[in-house]
Amino acid sequence: MCRNITTLRGLEPAATPDEIEAAARQYVRKVSGVQSLSAATEEAFEIAVAKVTEATAELLSQLPPRKVPPKTEPPLRRIARRTA
Repeated sequence: MCRNITTLRGLEPAATPDEIEAAARQYVRKVSGVQSLSAATEEAFEIAVAKVTEATAELLSQLPPRKVPPKTEPPLRRIARRTA
């Protein structure tokens, strides 16, 4: 698993759609090796991100709550905390 993808299950408050999509983008970027989009890669990349986002949201909704929250915050929460 990519070390940069943060655990979303067990967050308080629950993971937002933006956080789920950001994790999906990181995953697709890692497995595809695509670091910057081009005309040749953009459509396939965005389709994959949408599918992974949907599957991740479904997975998180079906899992039982965690007893212990994740050790790290998702990047979007860290950024929001710094700018607040």
